[in-house]
Amino acid sequence: MREMICGLSVPFFGTMLGSACVFFMTKEMNMTLQRILTGFAAGVMVAASIWSLLIPAIEQSEHMGRLSFLPAAVGFIVGIFFLLLLDNFIPHLHMHSDKAEGIAAKLPKNTMMILAVTLHNIPEGMAVGAVLAGLLYGSSNITAAGAIALSLGIAIQNFPEGAIISMPLRSEGLTRRKAFYLGTLSGAAEPLGAALTIAAAGLVVPLMPGLLSFAAGAMIYVVVEELIPEMSAGEHSNIGTISFAGGFVLMMILDVALG
Repeated sequence: MREMICGLSVPFFGTMLGSACVFFMTKEMNMTLQRILTGFAAGVMVAASIWSLLIPAIEQSEHMGRLSFLPAAVGFIVGIFFLLLLDNFIPHLHMHSDKAEGIAAKLPKNTMMILAVTLHNIPEGMAVGAVLAGLLYGSSNITAAGAIALSLGIAIQNFPEGAIISMPLRSEGLTRRKAFYLGTLSGAAEPLGAALTIAAAGLVVPLMPGLLSFAAGAMIYVVVEELIPEMSAGEHSNIGTISFAGGFVLMMILDVALG
């Protein structure tokens, strides 16, 4: 039970702490720092998708022999298309963009920026939920330490995400307190998504490999569709790539050392 509580709450606290940066930073976050944080987040998500989700999914399907890749492959593709559907349905606005995506809706700019970050957080919550579900339902490939490592990695990744959403909200004219609250609220999708995934896994325990890879596909979609373009925006710079490598290596170390 302790692992479940930690797994569900730690990523959310990462977003909360990142959003609190609005109380300490007086100016809008500069482009270089945004690239560093976005690249780092992308690296963490890719490493988590591989070591915490895809590899366990394939290992759980070893009884299928040469077809052990099949549940992971199918789940990954379905996860990609699920996020593609959400991306085209939910109205949202990305940083450095004046054109909203998703269905047409007359929503305030601040609301659409929050929805964009919420889209990031849905697959992250599903990833944490899928791993915790594997732990809860006795998957031999998932340990308590591995589940906590994923939650900690997502929390580290959520810290810059919280700052990236709260600082622009502040620059749009919101008070520091309101920018903090809204930035923190954007992370609420994670524990909710995790809890729903755990509940769904209880109904389809035999499909656990597909569920793990589904979460991986959803996370990779966010990385390729949104984070990589954002870390490469503006004048050419290698800082985003270097930060990506740092995030990837850190998450890999956490998963292997604690898993």
